[in-house]
Amino acid sequence: MLTNLLQVALGGALGASARYLTNVTATRLIGHGFPWGTVIVNIAGSFLMGVLVVVLARKGGTHLAPLIMTGMLGGFTTFSAFSLDAFTLYERGQIGLAAAYVAGTLVLGLAAIVAGILATRALMA
Repeated sequence: MLTNLLQVALGGALGASARYLTNVTATRLIGHGFPWGTVIVNIAGSFLMGVLVVVLARKGGTHLAPLIMTGMLGGFTTFSAFSLDAFTLYERGQIGLAAAYVAGTLVLGLAAIVAGILATRALMA
């Protein structure tokens, strides 16, 4: 348990650092008008999650999942975990549940950020 926790912590630090550097680089190269850095990490993270879930399973590397998948990719983008969860539900034939998960996560996530912003603004006014 402690070994896995340390792997997740190390991977998370590396992933978060990679996300920060990606955002800085995207902003310098493309500009501030659109969150391209976030788009890049979400798409790249989802792609890498897809690659790694197959490679680690086929090569017997699942013991590295806490470091690489949960830690590094989780620190890089949690969207990759969301994408994997949605695809797993779909692949299991739970198409309705997958659709509900995707729609619910997006709608509730957006609602939660609006609620958090409005509540905090009201409290700090």
